[in-house]
Amino acid sequence: MVTSDQRRRQLAREKYERQLQRREEARKKAKRRNAIIAAALAVVLAAGAAAYASVGLSDGDTSSDGATAADTPSPAKSESAEPKMAIDAKAKYTMALTTNHGKVEVAMDAARTPRTVNSFKHLADKKYFDGTKCHRLTTQGIFVLQCGDPTGNGTGGPGYTIPDENLNALGKAGADGAVTFPAGTVAMANTGQPGSGGSQFFLVYKDTKLPPQYTPFGTMDAAGLKAVQEIAKGGVEGGATDGAPKKAVTIEKATVTKA
Repeated sequence: MVTSDQRRRQLAREKYERQLQRREEARKKAKRRNAIIAAALAVVLAAGAAAYASVGLSDGDTSSDGATAADTPSPAKSESAEPKMAIDAKAKYTMALTTNHGKVEVAMDAARTPRTVNSFKHLADKKYFDGTKCHRLTTQGIFVLQCGDPTGNGTGGPGYTIPDENLNALGKAGADGAVTFPAGTVAMANTGQPGSGGSQFFLVYKDTKLPPQYTPFGTMDAAGLKAVQEIAKGGVEGGATDGAPKKAVTIEKATVTKA
């Protein structure tokens, strides 16, 4: 027969075991969340080697004087302010990137991301992206090719920023604070701060989990996605998992046209 004292000890032991189990589950959840956050930081592209050491999607790092790269005009290609709205948000637009690895066509969501599409059309019309390199490829944690910086090192921008748009498009963030950016998604890079997008964007070539803080504004066509996947297969320079793609990528010409 179990005495009341033995019963109390048994209950206390079971309670302690449940506490240990909850702590272990919380630890695993925090570990998964931190891994995703760490990967997301790589989307925020920082300057120089530090950009490649972090794992986030940014449009530039913060400099010593407090300015961000997104705020720093790129040589001979700067703008003083966000362009005035000149697109028809009810129309369909396509961004065509002619690269040295083939053409990537992006169906743009003007209805949900009008200011983003307007900015891209404005810059493309001024040949802002022509002759620029896609400066960053990631092959672990997140799977993206990042482009749109005329300096070619992750620190450049048009001199103005645009607001975030369409952040709820990919659903509600899970317990890990992330949503899935499906392969084929094209989204804005930023500094990690709200409304800090400039000209840099990333092409997702494999389903990638990131916090919902990057404006998804378009979708690559099948041929374009395949081209980016082939670039990714070539890997990163020096055998790294985050840095300049081994197969150098140049946007020879970029256009944004209304259907």
